[in-house]
Amino acid sequence: MIERITTGQGFIAALDQSGGSTPKALRGYGVDDSEWSGDDEMFGAIHAMRARVITALSFASGKVIGAILFEKTMDGVVDGQPTAEALKARGVVPFIKVDEGLADEADGVQLMKPMGKLPALLEKSVAAGMFGTKMRSVIKSANPAGIAAIVAQQFEVAGQILDAGLVPMIEPEYDITAADRAAGEEILLAEIMKHLDALPEGREVMLKLSIPVTPGLYTPLVSHPRVLRVVALSGGFSTDEACERLAQNPGMIASFSRGLLQDLRKGQSDAEFDAVLGKAIDQIAAASVA
Repeated sequence: MIERITTGQGFIAALDQSGGSTPKALRGYGVDDSEWSGDDEMFGAIHAMRARVITALSFASGKVIGAILFEKTMDGVVDGQPTAEALKARGVVPFIKVDEGLADEADGVQLMKPMGKLPALLEKSVAAGMFGTKMRSVIKSANPAGIAAIVAQQFEVAGQILDAGLVPMIEPEYDITAADRAAGEEILLAEIMKHLDALPEGREVMLKLSIPVTPGLYTPLVSHPRVLRVVALSGGFSTDEACERLAQNPGMIASFSRGLLQDLRKGQSDAEFDAVLGKAIDQIAAASVA
């Protein structure tokens, strides 16, 4: 799985919508709120959508090298197999979302909420055959103290994940609507480099970052010996704009959610569904290897 992640020519699918974002994702897919009642039915509906994505022929084209899952998706079954095994059978490396949401904004950032469930989730994820994790926090402004705090928290939790035998994907997302994003990303780069340089040999992480305002800004992260891969989130850009921006950043690959799934509909035939998904996969993969 390390070989697939470090050298694979493709991108990582983000299939980890959870909690409050699930109803919106279902509506986009064409499932009305009236079609489900309660969390169990809601998560059952989103699992059915994800299972349809994973079992589509285009998903196993070799262009999707990884997929990020929500815990309930990891716990589920796809094509008669546990989800992680179904992914690996298609050449797709499985990751698990481990954060428990965002704290209120302070110093221009939203840190991750306390993660009391993390030890148990890591143990379960190892048993399920997962490769790595993903955890998200958000930067709203170029506040040096806030950015330093958000990176420190990410690397602190990453240490726990590494101790459990999984590879952490660190995601300090920078809000793409922030007016000072270019300046803040310079601060973010310096803070990440400081923590990477302090990692001992044999401790490697992945990074998931907003596509930078300045093309090529994160090249030092791509080449850092403690980084397995640098992936990009779309952050609200349309698929076309996200791919255009990503292609200007050699070494970064996509980890898109909305950009991958936005044109899929429940009412499409399997052939139509696969064709639409395949078109999105081709476009995102091309930008990732540009």
